[in-house]
Amino acid sequence: MRGNRVGAAVIAAVIAAGQPTPAVAAPPPGACRDTEPARPPVRELPWAQELLAPQRVWPHSTGAGVVVAVVDSGVDADHPQLRGGRVLRGQDFFLVGDLPGAFDCGSHGTAVASIIAAAPQEGIGFRGLAPGARVLPIRVTDRDGGRGAGIDPKVLAQGIRYAADQGADIINLSLSGTRDDKAVRDAVAYAQSKDVLIIAAVGNLQGEGSLPSYPAGYDGVIGVGAVDISGARLESSQIGPYVDIVAPGGGVLGATRVAGHTYWDGTSFAAPFVAATAALVRSAWPDLPADQVARRLLATAGPSRGGIGSLAYGAGTVNPYRAVTEGLVDSPPNVTAPVVIPRPDPGELRAAERWAVTRSRSHAWTLVVLIGTAVALAAALTVPRGRRRRWAPGAAHLPAARPVRDEPPEQLFLLDPPGR
Repeated sequence: MRGNRVGAAVIAAVIAAGQPTPAVAAPPPGACRDTEPARPPVRELPWAQELLAPQRVWPHSTGAGVVVAVVDSGVDADHPQLRGGRVLRGQDFFLVGDLPGAFDCGSHGTAVASIIAAAPQEGIGFRGLAPGARVLPIRVTDRDGGRGAGIDPKVLAQGIRYAADQGADIINLSLSGTRDDKAVRDAVAYAQSKDVLIIAAVGNLQGEGSLPSYPAGYDGVIGVGAVDISGARLESSQIGPYVDIVAPGGGVLGATRVAGHTYWDGTSFAAPFVAATAALVRSAWPDLPADQVARRLLATAGPSRGGIGSLAYGAGTVNPYRAVTEGLVDSPPNVTAPVVIPRPDPGELRAAERWAVTRSRSHAWTLVVLIGTAVALAAALTVPRGRRRRWAPGAAHLPAARPVRDEPPEQLFLLDPPGR
């Protein structure tokens, strides 16, 4: 009961922290060519939140003290579930000038950020996995960031370096491309040198054949594939050695700019579930370096259809509760002592043999006595009758003859009667 009270108190505090504040993240004049309108809220509990059950892990960690950089289309900090200081100012590298990253002309980056850190809201089933974490929004595009081909690699590299310099603990890259760009590769290595864990979507081009994927394919980057509500890989989710883990990505709910929610498909929306889990781990285990956080995420992943090490599913499905609470050790398991079979006592063996012989003899004598008794009883019954008849044979009484039936008797067949 005490654990339930603690969990309820944590959830209540998280909800209270997400109460509405005045809007501050309207796009600058002229920044958006085609602004996406607000959408209505979705109140039902989404399947991904039901599956991963973030409320189970909140008594242990909410991601507090961790900064997750969302390098994307920006993040609308005015969404009711992202207000209250959850979204930092950030930086816009797409437009010229000193603009913040805390606005979004579309909703791609807002959806990604909400999966990570959206606060619980009364009457709304959707919530982020790590509502105690803060989001650093870095704007590198003005539209859907799912295809890295539309993003200038130099701008992307600037955004990654900026995130590392601003103290981000985790960088979420819900974008992918097929080209290994040196500027991006060097920026990833720079961030990793500052102990930043990088999570990247593996891409949605599987229908076009086996393709490389960057930045998911870079060393040390956790590549995330997408599964649907049945646990099956999304048909478009790419397959390759860069798939390290999978997460919900088919029909998952995310916030939209200004207000409301909508459903999204793709590895772009699987990646933030893993980034949020990493935030929970880094908050609960602040001394773990990035590479050990990555190892923990993979070691605690749940079973998937592909089995461990699959090119489609990686280590399995991300499991926030296990990632935070499970105790892992680096030392090898203790060697089990060999089983020693004790030598039997010769005296006990001789005694057991004597008892076996005695039991065998007693059984034999018992059988002889029973047979003798049966013979004596039979003789006692038959001898007097034989003497009375002077040992002449008795007459046999034949049973009365029964009429012959023309038809055989009725029968019940389990199968069809013969001949039918």
